[in-house]
Amino acid sequence: MPIVIGAKPESNFEDPIGLLTDCHRRIERFLSVLVRIEAGARGGALTREQRSSLETALRYFRDAAPKHTADEESTIFPRLRASGDPEAKAALARIDALESDHDRADAAHAEVDRLGREWLDGGALPPDAVAKLSERLNELSDLHRAHIAVEEGQVFPIAARALNAADRHAAGREMAARRGL
Repeated sequence: MPIVIGAKPESNFEDPIGLLTDCHRRIERFLSVLVRIEAGARGGALTREQRSSLETALRYFRDAAPKHTADEESTIFPRLRASGDPEAKAALARIDALESDHDRADAAHAEVDRLGREWLDGGALPPDAVAKLSERLNELSDLHRAHIAVEEGQVFPIAARALNAADRHAAGREMAARRGL
């Protein structure tokens, strides 16, 4: 990622909630890249820049995004469930819905990946595949927008208050290990 002067520095594994929020910004950026390429090329021949950007965005959702989902589902959400915090207990229904969102997003991203690879391999997409790609990207845009709003507006603030320093430290270590760090 390019450095933007004046931008907030990205979080590290000492701040797992901040790291998840930073990852949301990457999800938004890479999804906007996919939307922009689809809208601009409409399944036709890709420029060298579009091709490179498409490959990078598809790779992000194929390789990095699943780690983000695991960070939430295997690291943060279980700790919230176990915290005994009254606010965390109230958030559990939202967490169940967020996990369902992850399943829907995974399926839609798999189809986008398949169509994107078909586009890259074949140089173009037939009209029905273009329509399906557009439909999936619209679905993902709506899904991620709502999902991120719930996590950042409700669940992450509760996690930041409910998880003690030891839980946050252990979560950060798990997240780093998931990335081989």
